[in-house]
Amino acid sequence: MEVQLNPVEERVLGCLIEKEMATPEYYPLTLNALTNACNQKNNRNPVMALDSETITRTIYELRVEHRLAVEVSSSGSRTLKYRHCFHDHWTFSPAQMAIICELLIRGPQTPGDLRAHASRLHPFADAAEVEETLHDLGTCESGPVVIQLEKEPGKRERRWAHLFAPLPAIGESPQEPSLPGNTVEPTREDRIQTLEKEIAALRQELCDLKQQFEQFKTAFE
Repeated sequence: MEVQLNPVEERVLGCLIEKEMATPEYYPLTLNALTNACNQKNNRNPVMALDSETITRTIYELRVEHRLAVEVSSSGSRTLKYRHCFHDHWTFSPAQMAIICELLIRGPQTPGDLRAHASRLHPFADAAEVEETLHDLGTCESGPVVIQLEKEPGKRERRWAHLFAPLPAIGESPQEPSLPGNTVEPTREDRIQTLEKEIAALRQELCDLKQQFEQFKTAFE
């Protein structure tokens, strides 16, 4: 499965993975909790200031475009929550998920940085385990999901990056996404495509509801 995420999609997906691993008792996340997670000042690079509308739009793209997130609702509650569905497409160990998560929310890092940052999600025994995990992710049978970048001038270690988004240029740091006021106004064709995607998603949800109703009705016949 080939995925190319934008910076906000990286942040939202990374936060869903992080909270599942770090605080499973509060997972899946409400829109408010997910927004707060995306805008944290610690364990994030770059620090972002995303509003709930942007998060909602991004969740929609992750659901419809990439099939990497879903809405969930619990009985007795009308509040929608969100979770990732990474495991529907790949089978990764906890150590591998911790590395992927940190690369999503912090950008390219050296093995030493990854050991320091990802240990809160998975207890890496030593630097060798981090290196082994990176090697396994870079040689997956279904295709590599991480890559070692070229060595930066003046740096001792080479950084690693995930392959779920375009690779940064050498020496480039993660950039804060453009603010809404600086974005280009969508064209008529863009708006039509967005509406078509929303209609397709609604049709699929309606079809799923019909199937669930038929199963429910059959149970009482």
